Amino acid sequence: MKIYVYYIGKPRDPHANALAEDYLARLSRFCPVEMRQLRPDRDEPWTRHASARKIFLDPGGRQTDSPGFASLVARAQQEGRDLMFVVGGADGLPRGWTAHADLLLSLSAMTWPHELARAMLTEQLYRAFATLRGHPYPR
Repeated sequence: MKIYVYYIGKPRDPHANALAEDYLARLSRFCPVEMRQLRPDRDEPWTRHASARKIFLDPGGRQTDSPGFASLVARAQQEGRDLMFVVGGADGLPRGWTAHADLLLSLSAMTWPHELARAMLTEQLYRAFATLRGHPYPR
């Protein structure tokens, strides 16, 4: 299993970027993980990862708690599927992209800067793997 985290927009906030990178480094102890910027006019990540479970972050998407998110990760592991996440930019996801998602996921009913959304997503991914491995982090 491999995790891909794609995001739209330039990562300008060094503090949010450092936080996301820290959780990414922690997560890499559990599985291969990759995070990179997308250019909507050039990239269609769902074509690169056809067999992956495609989860796009969207304010109108399904909300879940941390144990529910860990279950989502566990299910992908059991199925042997990669997970691909897409975080929209300041204006959200490009028009038409949501149709390519297997799941639209909302991190919160609140509005967050897209850079913080990456940090929150990578933290929840780390928390999910730590939970599934019995690590003390999620207490």
